[in-house]
Amino acid sequence: MTGSPDGDGWTHDRVGAARRGENPMVLLRMRTGWAVIGDTQHLPGYCVLLFDGEADHLTDLTRARRAEFLFDLALLGEAVENACRARDPEFSRINYEVLGNHWPHLHGHVHARYRWEPDRFRGGPVWRYGVERYAEQHRTGPEHSDLRARLATAITTITAGAY
Repeated sequence: MTGSPDGDGWTHDRVGAARRGENPMVLLRMRTGWAVIGDTQHLPGYCVLLFDGEADHLTDLTRARRAEFLFDLALLGEAVENACRARDPEFSRINYEVLGNHWPHLHGHVHARYRWEPDRFRGGPVWRYGVERYAEQHRTGPEHSDLRARLATAITTITAGAY
C-alpha cells in the first residue's frame, strides 16, 4: 500500500488523493474511510478500506470509532463476497486483515479466496504467494472495469441497506 513503482503521485498520499477525488482506485466513500480496489488483482476482488483520519493502529481510535471502522470493513467484505460469488462459481470465502506493518496508516484488507487456488496457498494467508501477487500481469487496469463496476454496485447496495 505504499507508492507504486511507476511513481504516480496519488500513491504517496492515498487518503488525501481520495479526499481530493484524485485516487483512481476509489470505489465508494464509506462512513469511516474509502473503499478502494486493490492495486493488484492476483485474487480478483481484492479491496482495501483506507481509514479517513489520523490513525496508525486500530487502538488509536475510540472504541465507538473502532467499531464503526470494523463494521465498514465487514460491509466491504460482504460486498466483495457478493460481487465475486456472482462472477466466479469457484469463489469460496473472504479473508480480512488489519496489518499496518508496511504502511503506517490504519487500513483493512479484504481478500476474496477461490477453490481454484493451488492447495499449498489456499489454506494460508494470501501473503504466502509472495512477489507473484505483485507481478505486472496482476496490476489493476482497464481489464478490471467489469469487476470494478460489480464491486462498486455491491458496496453501494450494501451500505444503503446498512446505514
